[in-house]
Amino acid sequence: MNPDVRAQLERLQADRARHRREQAEALARERAALAHEQAKREVFRLAVGPVQALRAQGRAETPPRPIEPVPRQRMADEAQALASSLSDELDVTTLLDTDAGLSFRREGIGPDVLSRLRRGQWSIQRHLDLHGLTREAAREALAAFIRQAERDGLRCVRVVHGKGNGSPGREPVLKAKVRAWLVQKTEVIAFTQASASDGGHGALLVLLRAR
Repeated sequence: MNPDVRAQLERLQADRARHRREQAEALARERAALAHEQAKREVFRLAVGPVQALRAQGRAETPPRPIEPVPRQRMADEAQALASSLSDELDVTTLLDTDAGLSFRREGIGPDVLSRLRRGQWSIQRHLDLHGLTREAAREALAAFIRQAERDGLRCVRVVHGKGNGSPGREPVLKAKVRAWLVQKTEVIAFTQASASDGGHGALLVLLRAR
């Protein structure tokens, strides 16, 4: 792998690890605050000792303020979203095969896999159309799509990024971005340009790792 690309990947992984540590530290602080509040109440109870309830005076009782719950699920969701975030800064040109389709295969995947992918050995099980989406929306949609497809046990999917016919200068805005994003998804082991019947140079066939 090109040293510059490897360095970019390592920086990206370091950023993700740092964000995960920050999430974990925030959760630890919230847990510590909750434990401290509970400890104060226990100290008060022990200091006051047994108490006897007053006779009812017909007064309205104000319910105690509930303890703020620790948002574990939200924090877990944010951590997962962060872990699956995709960078726009990664230069993947040296990772792509220099063929007409600028295909990609992960280290350890033989060139025959790309040949079989082009020949349709794996049937397309699901597809994602990114037409009309902004870059940010397309990035989020692609990350969620790949993650769900891998969870569902799919092997081959199609991603339509467009041919750029409606873009300024007739250049496909998402074409290079989609390739860069897919390289960063560990679920993806290879991809290549789709056949003419499946979208041609406006789409990619993506092979996912086996579960």
